[in-house]
Amino acid sequence: MLINIHTSALAGMGTVPRHFARWAAVAADEDYPDADLTEENFHECLVNGDEALKALWSRHLTAWDFAEGPQWAQESHARTDERRAAIYERLRFGNDLRKALDASAPVAKLPGATVITREFTPWYTQERAIPRSFYWKSYQEKLRAKGWSDAAIASLDEASKAVVERLSDPEQPSARQAKGLVVGYVQSGKTANFTGVTAKAIDAGYRLVIVLGGTLNLLRAQTQRRLDMELIGQENILRGADIADLDSLVGLDYVSDGDEDWPDFVQHGGRPSTLGAFDIERLTTRDKDYRGLAQGIRALEFEKREPTLPLCDPTNLHHAAARVLVVKKNKSVLTKLVKDLKQIHGLLGELPALIIDDESDQASVNTSDPQKWERGSTERTAINGLISQLLQLLPRAQYVGYTATPFANVFVDPGDETDIFPSDFLISLPRPSGYMGVQDFHDLDSPVPFEERTYANSQEKTHVRGIYDSTGDRLQEAMDAFVLSGALKLYRADHGVPDGPFRHHTMLVHQSVLKDDHADLALRINSMWHQAGYSSTAGHGRLAGLWASDFAPVTEARASDLPSPSSYEELRPYVNAARQRIGSGGQPVVVVNGDTDRYFDQLDLDFDRTPHVWKILVGGTKLSRGFTVEGLTVTYYRRTTRQADTLMQMGRWFGFRPGFRDLVRLYIGREEPFGRDSTVDLYESYEGICRDEETFREQLAQYAVMVDGQPQLTPMDVPPLVAQHLPWIRPSARNKMFNAELVEIRSPGRPIEPASYPLDGTAIRRNTERWRPLLEVLSPTSKLFSNPPDDSSALTRTFEALTGVVAHGDLVSVLTQLEWERPRYFDPHLTYLRQLDGTLAKATDWLLISPRLASNSRVEAGILGSVPLSLVRRTRQAGKTSFGRIASVEHRTAAQRLIDEAASPPGNTIIGPTTGVVLLYPVVEGKTHGDLNAVVRNGSADPSKIVMAFTLIPPASAVSADRRLVRFRAKDSRYHNEATVPISSAAKGNHDRGGSS
Repeated sequence: MLINIHTSALAGMGTVPRHFARWAAVAADEDYPDADLTEENFHECLVNGDEALKALWSRHLTAWDFAEGPQWAQESHARTDERRAAIYERLRFGNDLRKALDASAPVAKLPGATVITREFTPWYTQERAIPRSFYWKSYQEKLRAKGWSDAAIASLDEASKAVVERLSDPEQPSARQAKGLVVGYVQSGKTANFTGVTAKAIDAGYRLVIVLGGTLNLLRAQTQRRLDMELIGQENILRGADIADLDSLVGLDYVSDGDEDWPDFVQHGGRPSTLGAFDIERLTTRDKDYRGLAQGIRALEFEKREPTLPLCDPTNLHHAAARVLVVKKNKSVLTKLVKDLKQIHGLLGELPALIIDDESDQASVNTSDPQKWERGSTERTAINGLISQLLQLLPRAQYVGYTATPFANVFVDPGDETDIFPSDFLISLPRPSGYMGVQDFHDLDSPVPFEERTYANSQEKTHVRGIYDSTGDRLQEAMDAFVLSGALKLYRADHGVPDGPFRHHTMLVHQSVLKDDHADLALRINSMWHQAGYSSTAGHGRLAGLWASDFAPVTEARASDLPSPSSYEELRPYVNAARQRIGSGGQPVVVVNGDTDRYFDQLDLDFDRTPHVWKILVGGTKLSRGFTVEGLTVTYYRRTTRQADTLMQMGRWFGFRPGFRDLVRLYIGREEPFGRDSTVDLYESYEGICRDEETFREQLAQYAVMVDGQPQLTPMDVPPLVAQHLPWIRPSARNKMFNAELVEIRSPGRPIEPASYPLDGTAIRRNTERWRPLLEVLSPTSKLFSNPPDDSSALTRTFEALTGVVAHGDLVSVLTQLEWERPRYFDPHLTYLRQLDGTLAKATDWLLISPRLASNSRVEAGILGSVPLSLVRRTRQAGKTSFGRIASVEHRTAAQRLIDEAASPPGNTIIGPTTGVVLLYPVVEGKTHGDLNAVVRNGSADPSKIVMAFTLIPPASAVSADRRLVRFRAKDSRYHNEATVPISSAAKGNHDRGGSS
């Protein structure tokens, strides 16, 4: 009874929390006049575990928690205790009931999506969305049935709403296109977001949806199946066919071939058009890519209720069926689609359409060299040209790209109005709960010394293994880990852990792009498999040792709540079962490197349709994008590349690993051949691009905050935010990078660590000599700095350093004279620092800190007559102009603490609120300790061998009154031959505030 009353009351409120007692009384008035509606009874039901009531309130509270900027929220931020308190105030709940609700539905303090947008006209209001939400509600219920939490669904709700509300209103009389980009993480569930966007868009009135779903039939079919199962549903697939009449089902995908997941496809309870909604007509199926429009879209003309009005008029729009196509990014397929659309006259101008481009930085970007174009013309690569034609044919089409590696998209020429630059919005999705990404394999900025790291406090120690040890390349050990982790999955499935996550179990071996190498490697692994003796005493002895030394202690530290065998003997039967699954058919290895759809059809690697895939996959590029390797547990990776986005897409070990996160192992090359005479540390490479990615996302989040009601930047201003920590690995391929000119980066209270130090000894010496005036102020007496205990260690860590104070003007004078291998890397920072003389903000002076290393490893020398300084060894890999890292974590932590404390009244006694900090390191390039002594003679260091490297942290107060953090000029092809760039009235305000010009 109570659940019915609460359900009705909450439904009546809609999206706004209101005085609950009044709404409950209205809901109970006729049907339940004697119901106990007191808070005490409500509280008692929650405390006594009324699960239905808990679930109902969890759903509504979470939805209100996640709502972005509603008027009723009293300016409280989403997903905070303050927001929850505002909700309770509106519901008029007392303290005891609040505590009970908090206990059953805690606030999910998750990050929201980051939105970079230009101004738009709001149209997708709650008043518009709620009455027309048929497909969105069905999708929500499907996700709930799959086990999604209320927080995850609410997060998806808000993120998909952020996309749809920035599309053009499908009902508006005039045609307008919007273009946007949604940035997720590699294998992080971007499909769920664009399925949600599709559901809301067609509910709102979009009547043609074109999903560009990969470059292979297998990938396209996976996307089609996902949309069919979770959005389109059984009734739209059957199209009136009787499920009991076998003859009527012939040729229908999923049904006629007995797909075992058919019962899990969404069921709407009848054809949507008979339920007051509208049907979805599929113009592609799981097995058939686009072949022809036939009457598919032309039929919309006949579905108009009022033929004299355009299709986009609400009278017609909300009664017409939607058409959905999932097409491959293939020249012949898209050419046929474009040709067919050209045959439809008149209707296309009335048709609200949505183009969703999955993996939008693959094939979609124009990689034609602008310098080779004929004057006044634009030459396009095939897929980019066809997408451009689609956008021109469909004047009401909205384009939304999806990718985890956005750099190529943000470098698209913003002046090319028929290209896919995301001119209207760029949305960065939050990192999903349960997702394993780059951060889960690296100890980024961990203060724990390497020798003190354990399975409990180190991601690297838990999951990462090198390729080489004293026995060789460890491929056998990786394969043993694959068998052992498979046995542990089977053990867990037998001891209470649902076996859904263990349906597939895979190992990936990726070390070359060459097909001949793949064949040789597969032959080697096959031979190793048959010689491994997994059923012999020796084989079991090897696995028992790996279990005891690796898997057992990792599981104890990381997953003690999951069932684990007490001994290897208890696990042994499951080892035999895992061996049999992997070796079924006599082939434990599958090579994945074909270029044709026929090749992939033969592999039987459709993870959706194949009951169990327990195999070792060997391949290259075809395994690096779009192709989701389900159940991936062990990776053996040695492949190098020069592009950051390509490297990230190769990280197939990223993703969701429910029930076996602790079993994931990455065997990765630390010294792999790179070029003719050099090597590269692949693990370091991933750490570098992880920093690039996190810097990009952090800056997007920082600049997404509105200032005086205006956006700090628009998508056109995003390219300069793309970072590059490792100069030898570019953000994207050179032919995808249309650059923007960054004028200034403002970093109040944030570290600046320059890169691209000179390589030439003469230039190095000149730089060292320019530092001489500042070196003279360093005191010969060292000071002690300390970092207090933190979560990772109970110890107070200390270090000594020489210090001195210099005036701001003196520091800037030195910095201005310095030479760089690539000046543009530091110039935007220098522009900012120069203005801290009061032009922009104020920095009065700087504390120089030259750390001293531990006495047992210290090499000291004077530099151009200075007091003895502790020399530091750093290395540059071949092709680099910068060192991987200058300041140590301990030193940077101490410096940052000084800055932070100075900014918080009453401040510390070491520096004032307008004092910055400089960590100064005399760096000797070398690989051994002996390289330090080699540059010292008679207590003095050779200045041509000393790179004066530094990290700056400006005072936190060094921020401009307008609070802008970047200023830049964006290159725009419309004005590339003009001396001046016109400023529109809309852009002028942004320019005056430090925007693009």
